[in-house]
Amino acid sequence: MNKDTFEKLQLNELKEIIKTYCATSLGKDLLDKLTPSGNIDIVQRRLRENKEARSIIQSSNHIPLDGLSNVNLIIDKVEKGMVLYPDELIRMEDFLRGCRKIKTFMIDKGFYSPILSSYASNITECENIESEIRYCIKGNKVDSQASKELKKIRRDTLLAESKIQEKLNKFLTSSTNKKYIQEFIISKRDDRYVIPIKSTYKNEINGIILDTSSKGNTVFIEPNSVSKLSLELINLKAQESVEEYKILSYLTELIFEKIVNIKLNIEIIAEYDMVFAKAKYSQNINGITPKINDIGYTKIVNGKHPLLKGEVVPLDIEIGKSYRSLIITGPNAGGKTVALKTVGLLTLMAQCGFDICASEDTQISVFENVFVDIGDNQSIENALSTFSSHIKNIAQIMNLSNKSTLILCDEIGSGTEPNEGSSLAIAILEEFYKIGCVTIASTHYGEIKKFSSLHPEFENAGMMFDKNTLEPLYKLTIGASEDSNALFISKKMGIKDKVLKRAKGYINDKNYNLDIVKKNKKYPFKEIEIKEELSEISIYDIGDRVKLLDKDDFGIIYKPVDKFNNVQVLHNGKFIEVNVKRIKLNLKAEELYPKDYDMDSLFTSYKERKLEKDIKRGSKKALKMILKK
Repeated sequence: MNKDTFEKLQLNELKEIIKTYCATSLGKDLLDKLTPSGNIDIVQRRLRENKEARSIIQSSNHIPLDGLSNVNLIIDKVEKGMVLYPDELIRMEDFLRGCRKIKTFMIDKGFYSPILSSYASNITECENIESEIRYCIKGNKVDSQASKELKKIRRDTLLAESKIQEKLNKFLTSSTNKKYIQEFIISKRDDRYVIPIKSTYKNEINGIILDTSSKGNTVFIEPNSVSKLSLELINLKAQESVEEYKILSYLTELIFEKIVNIKLNIEIIAEYDMVFAKAKYSQNINGITPKINDIGYTKIVNGKHPLLKGEVVPLDIEIGKSYRSLIITGPNAGGKTVALKTVGLLTLMAQCGFDICASEDTQISVFENVFVDIGDNQSIENALSTFSSHIKNIAQIMNLSNKSTLILCDEIGSGTEPNEGSSLAIAILEEFYKIGCVTIASTHYGEIKKFSSLHPEFENAGMMFDKNTLEPLYKLTIGASEDSNALFISKKMGIKDKVLKRAKGYINDKNYNLDIVKKNKKYPFKEIEIKEELSEISIYDIGDRVKLLDKDDFGIIYKPVDKFNNVQVLHNGKFIEVNVKRIKLNLKAEELYPKDYDMDSLFTSYKERKLEKDIKRGSKKALKMILKK
């Protein structure tokens, strides 16, 4: 399977919805990585987990996953030998406590969920780490009680700070110093206590200038009376940092010793979060756990596309028992593409372990590969047309397919000449059948319908359409093909009856009525008007006068219609390229100019014509002019 399949069938959009039910980013990350499995044992386990999770949710008021956070980045730091910060240690303690809670909760649910509860026995409890972090870290910092040494250092720090405060208060209240002081407050600069002094008196105070105000009016001085105590305080702060680092290192080491177990805990918590998110989603959509097989048999009963909103018409479809290829026909906008996407997405959902919205008797086959060719993959960069892009995609699918492959093709063989397209489509479908694939394809081609009705391993199906109301019924009927109803829809949309009658005749006998094109010598442009019934492109000749619709002005045709439906027109002395849809015939050239008139003279000046004649007769002057240019 490839990303293109997931994108076209909107699996990633569905996963985004299920992620909203996750309690942690761990579950969301795991859902991002989840891909459909082609192994039936893995799929069965995933679906059983989902069933058990639903039973737990129904029997419990609360799943203790709230508050658990993703600690993978913290684990990465530990593995790199980095020491954790206090806030990281608190997050780790919360995670380990959450692991302990979910383990107790899940082991208690062994009766409801033998598989899911068995995972809990692999969760390692780290109560000693929890208690050590809780004892050492309080309020996002290392607590003073974490060690005797830290307690003593902080007590000495407080004592030193109080002495400094006392001496500085005396300095502030001294009448001698009153005239020097800018503000009667104790401030701090670079973690040292200072007094704001007027700059004019900075030399009158015995002390160290640690800072100056932006305007230069104030200097911040540490008086000599507290310098010794300040140095002592700096030393104590350094000792405190060293001691805190020792404690943080010790706690980080405890985590490192259990890192393998903690990483396993992370995986199990992520798995639980994802499984319960899947179960909550299943509850919300009233989903069922489908029966599965690996023999290619799929039977969807009342299946609904999970991303469709409003009143969704359920789909009934069966394939893989008496036939392995199903050809879906029916009118445009009748639901063929939605049917293909519904089968594809429900298959991928089951293989991911998601419940689906369908009836209980639904069966889904597990495939090693699911490939789709849906939508327009036209590429301007790679110069691929719609047809080329489809064929390129189908060629890649054909090379990667095996007998355990589901292939979904929308409008197979379209985008080219119908006879070639239908023949190629039949050959491609035959090849998929020979490989052993299960194939569902939609088409408008009658030849493919005919082939399907004759082949014993193919079956036709049709999307129903209400011919009275012009509304699609979105109902699939297996065993009978449906017409495209193009003529009926065209009539409803206002196409003239005579046009529809002519079209019906062409369908039946291919006898095209070309007698309607009659030449008229007096009014030759009448011929063009008649021909427009057969072609959207008018015929323009050199010298015709045309109206430029965008410029509301007239020009002369210089070059006729090219393969891109553009003409070159002489307008105001300049040649411009215009699409035929942006011009309108005013007068034909034969009405404007005499017979045998030299049309080239319309587009070349007198000087250019004279120069050309001079060159032909061998004029040396003309040759010099050419060389000069």
